[in-house]
Amino acid sequence: MPSLDQMLAVLLSTLRDVMPIAVILTVFQVFVIRRAVPNLGQVLAGFVYVVIGLTLFLIGLEQALFPVGRTMAGQFTDPEFLGLAGAEGGEAHHWMSYLWLYLFAFSIGFSTTIAEPALIAVAHKANSLSGGAIGQTGLRIAVAIGVALGITLGVYRIVIGFPIHYFIIAGYIVVVVQTFFAPKSIVPLAYDSGGVTTSTVTVPLVAALGLGLAENIPGRNPLVDGFGLIAFASLFPIISVMTYAQLSEWRARRVLTKNADESKPNDEERSQGEQ
Repeated sequence: MPSLDQMLAVLLSTLRDVMPIAVILTVFQVFVIRRAVPNLGQVLAGFVYVVIGLTLFLIGLEQALFPVGRTMAGQFTDPEFLGLAGAEGGEAHHWMSYLWLYLFAFSIGFSTTIAEPALIAVAHKANSLSGGAIGQTGLRIAVAIGVALGITLGVYRIVIGFPIHYFIIAGYIVVVVQTFFAPKSIVPLAYDSGGVTTSTVTVPLVAALGLGLAENIPGRNPLVDGFGLIAFASLFPIISVMTYAQLSEWRARRVLTKNADESKPNDEERSQGEQ
């Protein structure tokens, strides 16, 4: 458990970080808009809750999520767990030796994204504004699959030590090409989906996982190889959401075509009956 001094230090640091936002909002409200803040008591109470919540969240990161991420990374790369105790470096670096690590990366990426509050809020808004055309569950699952695949590919990159920019450039080429073929109404939402995934739940655990892997896999530099998983978590949801929209559009066209084909005999029979 953190000491009282540590908690107070985090509280003061959080208050210092949040105060500029409060000052800017107050200045614009008083001197530019020149109107009183509606429900001032509720606003002040909410500000206090935000500061307390952020303080507890930051303490939780240091006490739980970061250690858990690094511990899991260390356990999954332990030569004894991999069955590589006493193996030579080349054999230990073979990417097939880390299959359980890839499965864990996929699972943690999917589960943290499904629980991401920012994604839940965006999916709810997209559903209400589209009149139900964009399903909340479908969108969340599509984004979660994208994050899971991205983190898995990012973990694979750390294992093999390949430069990150080749993956990112190739990924954005796919995004640009998809943008021309995806339904226009879904493109802005797909681009936003890449941003909402990198929020309070996903980022701490994924960042800790990447750093832990780089620290435990021989020959990796935590500064060079440990970072970059968040980039994959932001990129691949864009691809998965546009793919989901393209598949939905293709399925809808297929259903319409099938219904049209089934209605043709009925029209012909009707015309024969009239004759």
